Amino acid sequence: MERATITNTVSGAEIEVLFNPEEYSLNQDNNFAQVTVPGLRGPLLQFAHGNLRTLEMELLVDTYEAHRGRNDALGDVRSLTEQITGLMDIDPELHAPPVLIFTWGSLTFTCVLASVSQRFVLFRPDGVPVRARLQVTFNEYINANLEAKETKRETADYSQRHVVGQGETLSSIAAAVYQDPELWRPIAINNDIDDPRQLAVGTQLLIPQLPFRDPQTGEVMG
Repeated sequence: MERATITNTVSGAEIEVLFNPEEYSLNQDNNFAQVTVPGLRGPLLQFAHGNLRTLEMELLVDTYEAHRGRNDALGDVRSLTEQITGLMDIDPELHAPPVLIFTWGSLTFTCVLASVSQRFVLFRPDGVPVRARLQVTFNEYINANLEAKETKRETADYSQRHVVGQGETLSSIAAAVYQDPELWRPIAINNDIDDPRQLAVGTQLLIPQLPFRDPQTGEVMG
C-alpha cells in the first residue's frame, strides 16, 4: 500500500510515514462580518475573508515492531518523532519553518507544520519510549503573489494551479494538462521560468488556458 510522505521543499528530504493514518480531517471556513441596519429583524452578513485550510491527523511512530522477534535492543522512538517535530524549526536561510508537501494517494497538500502533540504509549523496561502517537496539524501555505493571480482563475488567463511533484518537468506537466509535452512554453512564460530544467519540488504553477498569447511578443500558442 502506498505510504504517505512529507516532503521538505527546501532541503528536498522526504519523511515516509511508517503507518498510514486511519483518517484525516481537511477543514476550511470563512469569516463573515455582521452589518446592523436599523429596522431589520436581523443583521446582514458581509463576507470578510477566508481562513486557511487545515489538515489534521494522528500519526503512529514506532520502533517496537521493527525490532520484534530480533535480539538487538529496541531503538528510542524519539529519534523518529524528532524528524517530524523538527519540521517546525526555523530554517536559518528562510528565517521561518520550511514549506512542506504532504502526499498520500490523491491528496497533495502544500503546507507548514503548525502544531504537534506527542503522546508516548509504549516503553522499554528502562523507560525509553518505543511507540508514540503524534497529533499533527498542517496549515495550507499560499504564496501572496500566487493568491493574487488565483483570484483571476475564472478569466481567460488563469485556469488552474499545479504543485510540482518529485521528478516532474514542464514537459511532463504539459503532457498531463494539455496532452502534448511540446506545449511547455506557455507554462514557463506564465510563471516567469527562465530555466525549464530547474523545477523545484513544491513550486506552485499557474497553468494557463489554451490558446495562450505571449504578453511580450503577442505570439499565440496552443
